[in-house]
Amino acid sequence: MIASQVFSTRSSASALKTLDIEMKALSRLRDAIRSPQLGMAVEAAIQAIVETPGRVIVTGMGKSGHIASKIAATMRSTGTSALYLHPGEASHGDLGIITPEDIVLAITWSGETLELGDILHYCRQRGIKLIVATARAESTAAQAADICLVMPQVREACPNELAPTSSTTLQLVLGDVLSVALIEARGFTSSDFRMFHPGGRLGAQLLEVGQIMGTGEAVPRVHSHASVKSATIEMSLKRYGCTAVVDQAGVLVGAFTDGDLRRCIAVHDLNDTIGLHMSPRPVTASAQTLASEALRLLNENAVSVLFVVEDGGKLTGIVHMHDIVRAGVV
Repeated sequence: MIASQVFSTRSSASALKTLDIEMKALSRLRDAIRSPQLGMAVEAAIQAIVETPGRVIVTGMGKSGHIASKIAATMRSTGTSALYLHPGEASHGDLGIITPEDIVLAITWSGETLELGDILHYCRQRGIKLIVATARAESTAAQAADICLVMPQVREACPNELAPTSSTTLQLVLGDVLSVALIEARGFTSSDFRMFHPGGRLGAQLLEVGQIMGTGEAVPRVHSHASVKSATIEMSLKRYGCTAVVDQAGVLVGAFTDGDLRRCIAVHDLNDTIGLHMSPRPVTASAQTLASEALRLLNENAVSVLFVVEDGGKLTGIVHMHDIVRAGVV
């Protein structure tokens, strides 16, 4: 076996070993959350955060600090006002960031992180509610907490069992547990999510059809008593390659497409009523339909255009596949 193959085999074995260790750690966290002690503490933490009129101040030092920063970012993006406070900066003036209306979430695996001392003392002095996530129930931080989330002791994936690996994985997942539960508790919707993520591909995925559809005079439409000739002219004047067919109340009753025109032009009179040649039950969406969902409807039905209707079927707009692709939804 050549050297590169030996290295590859060893690397694969190391990778799998790391995954096995961390997956076992996650299994232990799952079992702990199922237990009354941690399960009830998580419920209490979620309820306390929901009832907090201010922000969640997330803090931690070292690797736990990086996790704390990510937890704060996840909370912010999902409807919970949160920020990360560095313990070192807190001791040099930034304790003033914490207001009586806030709640503090401290992340510390050992529960004995010296740099957190000033924050713990400040919370106790000011009566600010403190949640601590630690693996040591008897630690200083745990004893100072109003709510303590005691995580299970787990083996680090590091071969020396020193570098934070499995422990930070559990911290990160516990943060996701809290954040997702808060999404559900607050009834945070995809529309709310879009407000915090207007840019990039994620923002495009969260666009609604109403934001990109054609409206008003841009929408090709004829009444159901119009002729094939009139429908053809209307279709030619607009860019969608089809026209909606509506009744006197503006309710969508059908569509007339290029394909319909080709099928009838050779054997029928252009003065025929459009209702004889239109396609009934065209594919529709609402203005609130996500653009990504609209793209799925177009692909599933092998069409390039969706008509947008309100309750009752009244035509309000039209969207072409090209509009969706231009918006960045792919």
